[in-house]
Order: sequence, then structure tokens, then C-alpha cells
Amino acid sequence: MAKLVLFDIDGTLVLTGGAGIRAMNRACGEVLGHSDALDGVAVAGRTDWIILHDALKRIGHELDEELFDRLRDAYLRHLREEILQPGRGVKDVMPGVRALIDTLNRRDDVFLGLLTGNFEQGARIKLEHFDLWRHFRCGAFGDDAKDRNALVPFALARARDRGLADIPAHHVIVVGDTPHDVACARAADAVAVAVATGSFSAGELEACGAAVVFEDLRDTERFVALVDHA
Repeated sequence: MAKLVLFDIDGTLVLTGGAGIRAMNRACGEVLGHSDALDGVAVAGRTDWIILHDALKRIGHELDEELFDRLRDAYLRHLREEILQPGRGVKDVMPGVRALIDTLNRRDDVFLGLLTGNFEQGARIKLEHFDLWRHFRCGAFGDDAKDRNALVPFALARARDRGLADIPAHHVIVVGDTPHDVACARAADAVAVAVATGSFSAGELEACGAAVVFEDLRDTERFVALVDHA
């Protein structure tokens, strides 16, 4: 039976040297005059909508629909510039990702998708920079729901629209680097696979209920065995 494998982006597939945070702060500065709006706001594993909501709450603003649209448009415009900068910290594809994606894409029984808190166009900007966007046939994004735990059904429905046969939840594998990714998978009865290439350790990811934890994604053989047995 076919398997749907859904990858998170930031900390799982790539790190962008802080491009997303810089772009979102620039958007808040342009629209609201607060260029440090994200200071102290948790971002790892959360949807862009929730990040913006919390950033605005911190500076005394409500996130209504009109303001959301303005901030998202400004963020995407700035992200196209920031992704080209060297940034700070790691800016690269995570270890093992390219080889793993190539291996999975060669299999007829594996359908690759994305599951991320990024807005869809933000996800595309980030992954196209690293030549990874073309490998994923569908996804669920921060535009689809405020709550990350609601995203798996969106991804599954889109995969079915693109030809994936009906599959049970335990044939959906969600790969991410934060407890939010794990919780998202568990909320949908999918298989939660965690990778410790973000800001959480393997021990922390095991403690939050991941079915399997990888230090990184270089062990292609082990990952393929996991897919085969899901």
C-alpha cells in the first residue's frame, strides 16, 4: 500500500540563516513601525499565522483579516530578498536530505508532500532557493489553518486529489524537528518521526511522544525501512 510522507521545512529540510524571522520583522516594521516585533516570540514548529498573532499581541495590536493580508504580502516580498542573504547561523540543506528525497522519489509506493507552518508561498521561496520545491507534489501550509494540528487532513486531501489512493492514517508519516510536529502527527493518528536537526534534542523529541527519532536524516536505509513497515 502507498505511503504519504510529509516533511516539515525549517530545521527538518533546511535552515535559512534566519531569513524568515528577518523578513517577518521587516514586514512588521514596514506595516506597523515595529521592526523587533518577533523578539521573544516562539517560532519553532508554529504556523506563520500564530507567530504573527503573538508578535502583534506583544506590541498591542489585534490581527484582523485586513492587517493579516498586508503583513503576509510584505513578509513574502521581504523573504524573497532575505533568502538571498548569507544570514546568521546555518543556511543549508540539512544532512542527508537530498539523498533521502531522491531515494523516496524513485519509489512508486511513496508520495512526498510538505506539512509546514510556513505560508505556501513562503515555503516555496525557501525551498526553491535550495532546489527542493520541485520534489514535493502537494502540501499543507500555514495558510490552511491557524492550528498546526489541523494540517494533516489538508495534506491528505490534496494528495488524494493528485492521485494517491485512500490510505489509513498509519500510512501517513509526518517528519519534523519540534514537539509541535510530533503533536500534529499524533492528532491525526499518523506516524510521528522526529529529527534532531533543529532546536530540540533527540531526548526531548522522544519525551514528547515521537514514534522514531533520528539525529539527522543521513541514515537513508533506516528511514526507508521505517516507511516499509508503516
